[in-house]
Amino acid sequence: MIFATNNQGKLKEIREILSNYEILSLADVSVSVDVLEDQDSFLGNATKKAKEVYSITKQASLADDSGLCIDSLDGWPGVMTHRFLGENATDEERNLAIIEKCQGLSNRSAKVVCQLVYYDSLEKPITGTGILEGRIASFPRGELGFGFDSIFELPNGKTLAELTFDEKNQCSARSLAAKDLKQKLDTIFLMTV
Repeated sequence: MIFATNNQGKLKEIREILSNYEILSLADVSVSVDVLEDQDSFLGNATKKAKEVYSITKQASLADDSGLCIDSLDGWPGVMTHRFLGENATDEERNLAIIEKCQGLSNRSAKVVCQLVYYDSLEKPITGTGILEGRIASFPRGELGFGFDSIFELPNGKTLAELTFDEKNQCSARSLAAKDLKQKLDTIFLMTV
């Protein structure tokens, strides 16, 4: 299947988790597309991306959308996590803006939500959901990971960016969504063999 992303970190994570499936990147199939994420939910954006890549390639497609939802801010930034400062903002700029917005909050609890969507010729999307609970750290910590990993603190006190790749793949929202999706795909494909 083709994973509809240009993010190498996401691609590496998904290949590791869904290792019993062949996961191709957009570059592997010479497709250059950046699907506009204009839906009002993670599931809507992931479904739109999977369907668009399928319409171009006519091959099974996998897409995700994920983001940070801060409880005291009514789920902000949510589906706008990557874009709330504009398309050209860096991870560091977004993370510092999130920390600043959380200044003075007594409750910094947050969750990372990930929706994965598999879409193929059956035209019935199969979805996987992952939710990771934590809180917004007071300052960025850790050198590993990408996105908001350095400001998302787990219940054990470590940020996602302080975990090794393998440790992160055991608990991340994308990992949880991929495991949920994998269970559904395995059931479907094993039933059709």
